[in-house]
Amino acid sequence: MAAFAEIVAPEAWRTVDLLSDLHLQASEPATVDVWQAYMESTPAEAVFILGDLFEVWPGDDAAAEPGFEAQCAEVLRSAAERRPVFFMHGNRDFLVGADLAAQCGIRLIDDPTVLALHGRRWLLSHGDELCLDDKEYLRFRSEVRSEAWRTALLARPLEERRALGRAMRAQSEDRKREPGMVWSDVDAGAARAWLQQADARTLIHGHTHRPANHDLGQGLERIVLSDWDVAAHPPRAQLLCLSSAGAQRVDLR
Repeated sequence: MAAFAEIVAPEAWRTVDLLSDLHLQASEPATVDVWQAYMESTPAEAVFILGDLFEVWPGDDAAAEPGFEAQCAEVLRSAAERRPVFFMHGNRDFLVGADLAAQCGIRLIDDPTVLALHGRRWLLSHGDELCLDDKEYLRFRSEVRSEAWRTALLARPLEERRALGRAMRAQSEDRKREPGMVWSDVDAGAARAWLQQADARTLIHGHTHRPANHDLGQGLERIVLSDWDVAAHPPRAQLLCLSSAGAQRVDLR
């Protein structure tokens, strides 16, 4: 059996919030504002951010300068003073590191991680590693998640990293507009295998921007988190709340 990371919730945790794919960026302040208000006011005993909180994260040193990254770091720091905040890397913010975690008091967690809460085991993931049909992306993921690649990139000047981030965003947007482009989804067989290895019944993930509940058979399921875009019509700002009653979607807009 694979040894997945595990977090056992204290008995005092009545509710836990999970969110992902906010893709926060300075050019979309409405979404940033809703996220900040949520982080300041949620009654949950813990918050789990399952990747792609940021559209781009150029490195932890960005938060040392006045601006967007410093603003987001302050929101995280303030929230973490009131309740535990857990952060899992996504495909856009994999450069979030130990320096930001220490500055903000948040805890970086592995992908995947099992959360034991109210007598149930929930398997948490960003979800990108399970999109097995997207072989080009998985090759890229393997490269950029290596310590050597990260070290080499972070050695570059901050402004150069910002420019690289903008170029990668533009490339992603161009890819979305390609005729006949079909985005890969989580592989059901791989999801079942993870759940069986984790001794869990429910996989919760983001990444695909296709919020839904999927029956995987054999008493297993996967719950897909929504992405956020407050300027969309209708606006999207949804989280998943876990409690003794199960999992419930909560719309903030």
